Amino acid sequence: MPRAALLSIHARVAGTGPRSWEHSSLIQLWGPRFSVYVVAAKDLAVFSLGRLPDDVRGLARARETASRLHAWVNGRRVPFGQAGHALGVPHNSLCYAAPTGTVLLRWDGARQPTVWTLPPPGMDPRDARLELVRRYLHIFGPATAESFQGWAGIRSTDANAAFQALAGALIAVRSPAGDAWILAEDEDAFRAKPALPATARLLPSGDAFYLAWGADRAILVPEARRRAELWTSRVWPGALLVGGEIAGVWRRSAAEVSIDPWRRLTRAERDAVEAEAFSLPLPGLDAPIRVRWTRPSI
Repeated sequence: MPRAALLSIHARVAGTGPRSWEHSSLIQLWGPRFSVYVVAAKDLAVFSLGRLPDDVRGLARARETASRLHAWVNGRRVPFGQAGHALGVPHNSLCYAAPTGTVLLRWDGARQPTVWTLPPPGMDPRDARLELVRRYLHIFGPATAESFQGWAGIRSTDANAAFQALAGALIAVRSPAGDAWILAEDEDAFRAKPALPATARLLPSGDAFYLAWGADRAILVPEARRRAELWTSRVWPGALLVGGEIAGVWRRSAAEVSIDPWRRLTRAERDAVEAEAFSLPLPGLDAPIRVRWTRPSI
């Protein structure tokens, strides 16, 4: 969600403000699994055409939906529920047009998204797919074609073909999660001594740091009972990051930030966590941020 994107930006970029997610250098689109993503405007082709279906039926559905939407919108910005009603289709089905790169939206997480259309990006879909794989491996690697397929929401044949096309740029590695691949250009970074991590960060639900499945989750959080608290069957809580490691979860209700640590924190660590909470650039609050520790005895 866009407000989650704001907190992901805040965790990484100094000077992030409440409206940073609406900066002109950023756009919103329906991305993998039809979730709303905030991405760099210059990367529209990568995150749209990179997921364009290769099968005849899927490609026809994407292009037909985009064409009908473009003709009806006719240069306007409209609520997507209104657009779906006018076209006689469930409004959620409009998401199928997103991989054409011709549909953008604005959603603040509360009301219906507003959608509009634009000309298709001038990039070959195959090149976009390969670049999307590179981005995925750079952030989530070591990884496999299977994990990329699940993240991107594409067919296994398409994912395997992309990995095969990049074979000369990949290195096979073995991780605690099994055999996988990394980008050859990232090998030095994997071997390098890690930089000193921030003392504390509050990562939002769905942040790329812990957007993981299967055995990869056990690498981040070894304890099974803790994994169940972080990756729930419902909306995930935020992840409490202390010294570069996931050390608990957090949630927010209006101006109250509730923090549930999994271990005893030092006074310096608690102070750093509270300072991070107070610095969150949350829009629309009618009271100062306050922190509630759900396990005060820790």
